[in-house]
Amino acid sequence: MNILIFYNGIVLILLTIILANYLLNNYLFKDISNFNLSLQFLKNPPLLSILIPARNEERNIRRCLRSLTRQDYPNFEIIVLDDNSTDNTAKIVQSYCEKYPNLKLIKGKPLPSNWLGKSYACQQLANSASGKYLLFTDADTLHFKNSASSALAAMIDNKFDAISVFARQITVTIHERMMVPFANYFLFAFLPLILVIKSKNPLFCTAIGQFMLFKKEVYEKIGGHASVKSEILEDIHISKQVKRYGYKFMIFDGKNNFYCRMYKNLNEVINGYSKVLAAVFGYNLIIQSLITLLVFFVFLLPFILLPLALFLFNFPQILLSILMGQITIILSIKVIQTIRFKDRFIDIFLFPLSVVYLLLISIHSMVKCKSKSGIYWKDRNYDVSSEEKLKLIKENIIKDNPK
Repeated sequence: MNILIFYNGIVLILLTIILANYLLNNYLFKDISNFNLSLQFLKNPPLLSILIPARNEERNIRRCLRSLTRQDYPNFEIIVLDDNSTDNTAKIVQSYCEKYPNLKLIKGKPLPSNWLGKSYACQQLANSASGKYLLFTDADTLHFKNSASSALAAMIDNKFDAISVFARQITVTIHERMMVPFANYFLFAFLPLILVIKSKNPLFCTAIGQFMLFKKEVYEKIGGHASVKSEILEDIHISKQVKRYGYKFMIFDGKNNFYCRMYKNLNEVINGYSKVLAAVFGYNLIIQSLITLLVFFVFLLPFILLPLALFLFNFPQILLSILMGQITIILSIKVIQTIRFKDRFIDIFLFPLSVVYLLLISIHSMVKCKSKSGIYWKDRNYDVSSEEKLKLIKENIIKDNPK
């Protein structure tokens, strides 16, 4: 019993530290809607290139382009790369090109064996861009009219060389609601944003490819997406590249400026997070297994032990108090996240189910990581059994229903 009390006391201390870090991060994670470009800057606004890689995005591309063509920034171009789509993506984009002279469609080249798809698409887009600033955004995003100008103002006002902006994530199905908010929960629980700002170590950095803004000269000096051509999480790795070259990088809150619905069903959730988890842990089964166990013991076990303590076993009061403290901290973080990111309040009480989803998908990720079929994403299968030999296994051609 003393060992159980000691163990749970350690977990309580760990959760207290996590809570403190989360509160500080909540303050440092600035909302870009609070930033505006100066009148002096707007007198002669440099060209902004908005770059969109699109592979089989006929469900999303209309909405994305409609929102981006209405940006209030006075000088921008939009370039869409059709990444060898098998649906009507190119046809839809071409119809918009006929209406908007600042919108251009380019045809993506076949994917080389030593590149992964997203990075190759982004590099081709950058090569075609003429702007002083490069804004990479995904085809499944929906932008308010000030998303580009506010992000540019946030980067300039804070003297950063590149930034990434996090969207408000739209979740509909129970599977999305259980998994999508988890990314922000763990990111802000464990990553100290103060070190993203202050430290030159690229270890303390992250990003999301849904919205990444660079000074073009910085993008070129760090090697662009060619420098991360074999990385599945190219967004995180290119942010680290920014810091590795001595430039300043930060992430911002864009919940009031653009939305995104990442996944729409259980299959997409599993494939998406299997890809992410495998890459986050460097395709190392030992590390991923240990972290998966840590998540179980810290974030799920308290919800199992407390009912046992209350109804089945005669645990001492001190253990009951420690378990209640653990659960209070875990749910307090979830409450803060729910308010900040405008998630559903009912999902606070489903937090243990979210952990179960994460654990099962992590196990699935480890299995797929070492299987012959590899990790599946955007109709392509990638061999990730060795980080040094990431490669395309199969490019699936789907004519009727690409999703």
